[in-house]
Amino acid sequence: MIQAAPTLTTARLTLRQPQAGDLPAYSAYCVSDRTAHVGGPYSDVQAFDKFAAMIGHWTLRGFGRYVILHEGRAIGHAGPLAMDVSHAPEMTWTLWTADAEGQGLATEAAKAVVAHLFNDLQMPALIVRIAADNAASHKMAVRLGATPTDDPAPHWLPGARTYWLRAKVNA
Repeated sequence: MIQAAPTLTTARLTLRQPQAGDLPAYSAYCVSDRTAHVGGPYSDVQAFDKFAAMIGHWTLRGFGRYVILHEGRAIGHAGPLAMDVSHAPEMTWTLWTADAEGQGLATEAAKAVVAHLFNDLQMPALIVRIAADNAASHKMAVRLGATPTDDPAPHWLPGARTYWLRAKVNA
């Protein structure tokens, strides 16, 4: 089984496995309109279920989404999600509050995670699926080096655009 680093750091961020103490911030995000691009808003019960899955993913897969800490405060998450191991993991990211936007924090976090996955864990590719109207995430996917495809949208996110992130192979 792949075993990702439990913690990554960047110039401004600490990325770590989710912990029980992150649940209130995550739940506040889930019940807000910020989740509109990912099927929300959700109820408190659904938020708990989604957060439990985020924690459990690490146990079941050896990797998962990291909680993004900025100045000691949980502000979002970034990392791969592999619900179906017959497909490439899906790279995900989100900021939980509007005050964390516009500072490049999500991009910084996602770049660190992608580098770890490709360089340290030798993952060959990641899929990215973004709701059609989520312009900020489409721009971020391109900044990460993702290539848009004509792959169909999944049934659970109609109209989504699919991108592929592929590890660069040194010749």
